[in-house]
Amino acid sequence: MAVYRFRVTFEDYDDISREIDIKSTHTFVDLHKAIHQSVGYDPEYSSSFYISNDQWTKGEELAYKPSERKVNRGVTLMENAKLAKFIDDPHQKFYYTSNFDRPFDFHVELVKILDEAPGATYPLTAKTVGEAPKQFGNVVAPASGTANAVSEDLDFLNEMEYNPEDTEHFSEVTEDGGTDSEENDEEDEFSNEFSDDENYDEEERGGRGGRNDDY
Repeated sequence: MAVYRFRVTFEDYDDISREIDIKSTHTFVDLHKAIHQSVGYDPEYSSSFYISNDQWTKGEELAYKPSERKVNRGVTLMENAKLAKFIDDPHQKFYYTSNFDRPFDFHVELVKILDEAPGATYPLTAKTVGEAPKQFGNVVAPASGTANAVSEDLDFLNEMEYNPEDTEHFSEVTEDGGTDSEENDEEDEFSNEFSDDENYDEEERGGRGGRNDDY
């Protein structure tokens, strides 16, 4: 019986890979579970294989625990799809997404077709390279030396019960380093001076007009 050897690589981690041997009569759900076992993940989450070309373009979908929408659309279930039926190329490729809630994407490529080894239990992990990232820890870490500072800033804001809406009451800093409120104070000061000058001019004109009336 033919045995397929698939090379499995993370799309975002080129230096991490697994090679999995699996019988041609196994189904895609067997391959799905074998991949998860090889990287130490829990397989009981909605996932899908996609038949792909050399550019890893997604084609027909083979789903595990699909959504109701996919079921209504008539998606093929992994447990009903034998591997041999979907192998048309000696380097057949499948794009694979594990756990749509917290996804990891993989490239799965057929690299060899072997004879079944006597006494071997399939599927099996034939080769392991690199340590897989944690299944639920795929969060980008801050740059070195900034993690503690960011954490302290967040703790400080939490202690102060910081509300982003409160920033609306802050004066915006102007280009020269002052604030809008300072500029408004300066404008009020000048406007008051101009107002006093205008009042003085009016009084001056009024006074002069009165003296002219006396002559």
